[in-house]
Amino acid sequence: MGAEEREGARERSRANGASALRRGAGDRPRVRLDQPRAPRRTFLPEYDPEAFGRLSEKIARFLGTGRFIVWMTVTIILWVIWNTTVPSGLRFDQYPFIFLTLALSLQASYAAPLILLAQNRQDDRDRVTHEQDRKQNERSIADTEYLTREIAALRLGLGEVATRDWIRSELQDMLRDLEPRWAAGAESEERDR
Repeated sequence: MGAEEREGARERSRANGASALRRGAGDRPRVRLDQPRAPRRTFLPEYDPEAFGRLSEKIARFLGTGRFIVWMTVTIILWVIWNTTVPSGLRFDQYPFIFLTLALSLQASYAAPLILLAQNRQDDRDRVTHEQDRKQNERSIADTEYLTREIAALRLGLGEVATRDWIRSELQDMLRDLEPRWAAGAESEERDR
């Protein structure tokens, strides 16, 4: 290895880091870990699952309306009338109406998965809602149990608290007990005089 080669290796070592040179990545740029990678190119079409889900829900909602049934019925009636009454040159679907059958089958083959996708999204929303309701019910039950315990403790505490009527009855009992003593004490004082 000549002096020029060693000097070039040192320059590459400074530019790429010594470890990069040891790994054999001489001229490869260093990977920056503080920046996101560039998105990979794919040949498959990309789509937003949320947008697709919202579109499928809109379609499923439309397919479940009376308006859709009316439009479908009108379209089929017009199709059959056109292809039976107009001159043969203007007809685009002859009597067995194969093209109409194909169009209806195609519509059904797309409608069924879209409806299922919309139902799955609704099930997911319902599952989340039920989970939130269950957690809320658990919190409500815990709060109710806590309040029940507190009320029971207050009732026990109130059972030990002297009420006005109880104090009056106790004072009256004491007065009844003291009256004979006072009377006896007053008689003994009179005798002593």
